[in-house]
Amino acid sequence: MEAVNLIESFSEFKDNKNIDRATLMSIIEDVFRSMLIKKYGSDKNFDIIVNPDKGDVEIYKNRKIVDDEFADDSFDYDENKHISFSAAQKIEPDFEIGEDLSEKVKLEDFGRRAVLSVRQNLVQKILELEKSEIYNKYKEKVGDIITAEVYQVWKKEIMLMDDEGNELLLPKTEQIPSDFFKKGDTVKAVVSKVDLKNGTPSIIVSRTSPVFLERLFENEVPEIFDGLITIKKIVREPGERAKVAVESYDDRIDPVGACVGMKGSRIHGIVRELKNENIDVINYTTNAQLLIQRTLSPAKITSIKIDEDTKRAEVFLKPDQISLAIGKGGFNIKLAGKLTGYEIDVFRDTDIDVETEDVDLEEFSDEIDAAIIEQLKTIGCDTAKAVLELSNEELVRRTGIAEEAIQSVRDVLASEFED
Repeated sequence: MEAVNLIESFSEFKDNKNIDRATLMSIIEDVFRSMLIKKYGSDKNFDIIVNPDKGDVEIYKNRKIVDDEFADDSFDYDENKHISFSAAQKIEPDFEIGEDLSEKVKLEDFGRRAVLSVRQNLVQKILELEKSEIYNKYKEKVGDIITAEVYQVWKKEIMLMDDEGNELLLPKTEQIPSDFFKKGDTVKAVVSKVDLKNGTPSIIVSRTSPVFLERLFENEVPEIFDGLITIKKIVREPGERAKVAVESYDDRIDPVGACVGMKGSRIHGIVRELKNENIDVINYTTNAQLLIQRTLSPAKITSIKIDEDTKRAEVFLKPDQISLAIGKGGFNIKLAGKLTGYEIDVFRDTDIDVETEDVDLEEFSDEIDAAIIEQLKTIGCDTAKAVLELSNEELVRRTGIAEEAIQSVRDVLASEFED
């Protein structure tokens, strides 16, 4: 009875964990063979029959019937391989010398300790198999979107559960800054990394990966899924802004229009999933100047100078377009640089008329050091507003002037426009 309960318990385990039936039965047989080897020194003359329908196991010991006189030192007698004629007749009177005898072995004959050992070995091997199958399953899913439920929320990460009860981790670093989840919420993410740590699968999912955005586009835009439109590159500042370069292999298909959809119908769902991340869809081109122009949209560019050797691009714009090119928090120009592969410097177009309300930097020579004014003018900032339109970080990077000095200059210039 104990043997039956032992196997039935693991049949239930298999049903719960979705382990392959044949594989489970093979493991059970292997564990019992190990028990036989430990007790008898060999398992070669034993048959183990695992019944997957009833969930039980039967063990048979197979021996050759030999004459009683051979059951001594004069014959290479092995009680695991041979049985004397007289002993065989006690089991069944019709047996004859030379015949094979199969005798059922009772599990209780092995002792309670052996039975417990079998149970522990089965649990260990089945858990190892389960972990291996989970690892292999998710290793193949790297780059795929999954939907899981929030099981536990911690400070640095969130534990998710898939529909099979497998644990997934969504680290804080892989969450969109405005993400907020509580237990029971449904989360959509992309599988980004799968490792084995001490034999246990570690599955990391991400909502900040560019691949996540790519898969969302594949789900929402049939032309991308079918291969008519290709995503050439994606760059993101999660939760803030993203730029997606797309290309169509069919001249009749407008790649940007297809991705956005009628009245934004296709892209709205993606934007909502990404917590209102601003997504710019750009028609890809191998023309570097045109690509830079498109990536800096909505700013209108006057001219562009490209240095292929240094991979730098000098972009000239009208004063009212500079802030648009840079974008809120500098994200627009930052992502444009990542997408195009060029370091983009924005300059004020000095060939246009200066607005009357602006003030030339030379007018501040009594308050600002002449060397600083000259340095600012070399990057196209020859008026007060031209300087104020750029961030401290951008001014420091392009001029090499210390941030404290830059802030002091900005304070002086800003005071000119105060009421």
